Amino acid sequence: MITDARVLQTEFVPSEVVHRHAEVDTIAGALEPLVDDDRPEDALLFGPTGVGKTCVARYTVSRLREQLLDLRTCYVNCWSDRTRFRVLYRLLDAIDRTVDVHRRSTPKDELLDRLREADDHPYVAVLDEADQLEDPSLLYDLSRLPHLTLVVVANRETDLFASLSERTSSRLQSSTRLSFDRYGTDELVAILQGRAEQGLEPGAISDSQLRRIADAAAGDARIAIGTLRSAARTAEREDADAITDAMLTDAIPDARETVRQRAIDQLTDHQRVCYRIVAEAGEIEPGDLYERYRERVDEPRTRRTVRDYLSKLDHYNLVRASGEKRGRTYHAVGRSE
Repeated sequence: MITDARVLQTEFVPSEVVHRHAEVDTIAGALEPLVDDDRPEDALLFGPTGVGKTCVARYTVSRLREQLLDLRTCYVNCWSDRTRFRVLYRLLDAIDRTVDVHRRSTPKDELLDRLREADDHPYVAVLDEADQLEDPSLLYDLSRLPHLTLVVVANRETDLFASLSERTSSRLQSSTRLSFDRYGTDELVAILQGRAEQGLEPGAISDSQLRRIADAAAGDARIAIGTLRSAARTAEREDADAITDAMLTDAIPDARETVRQRAIDQLTDHQRVCYRIVAEAGEIEPGDLYERYRERVDEPRTRRTVRDYLSKLDHYNLVRASGEKRGRTYHAVGRSE
């Protein structure tokens, strides 16, 4: 049934990106000056989850690397590596400059100096989930390195810039900005067709079943691909020749739950506390939530920071906000929502 499991992973970067050609061209245009040894533009990519921001960023950078053999590139997930040290370490490790770096004793400023001195080749860094950075000023420091170009990926432009200092915001104002909309059903069907052709046996799934998956995913490619993967695994376990409708019925909620659990697993300690408070309460007002949050953590963040946490939880469909301002409440999103 499954001929190439890699293709069925959401992180897989295909050899051709469908229905995002305009976005690829825009990012490529920002980076294109590198080909002529000229100064490129940083790029800022915004949009909800599951709309292809990360895939398009990585695809465009990999295509540029085919033109520039001496180009250095690095992908950093700032949700997993959110501290200043971890991001700088990842950037240095990608160019083999971490041999004598010690996590406990090497100063963070020394890491930035090392990166500044590694200017013999152009460098493009994709910073995914950049609004999760514990020290947003790092974006300012990185943007000042002449040989380093940033492709910054985040959910909302307003949320990202709200965390930045005035000098960092000013520095990034000239960057190429790009907003991603949710996929339509036909677009998701095309994405799934490509994955099925590359990753499954011929005839393993019908076009009508792919459309059913796309309808259920509601514009989120992660859920669509996850559903296809879950159904294919079931078919393979049962030694079936093709995916059945019953398998899809089970796979759709399984894929949603997998995406939800993965998002929960990536939460910071403080975000996880906020999520648990909402989940335990069923529904809760912001003021009550903040007071309970303060009682559970040793070093509570500000109300504004907690609002940012809740915004992130909303982006990843873990909580949902109802009402406006004083009448706003939050509730946890279940498997079926």
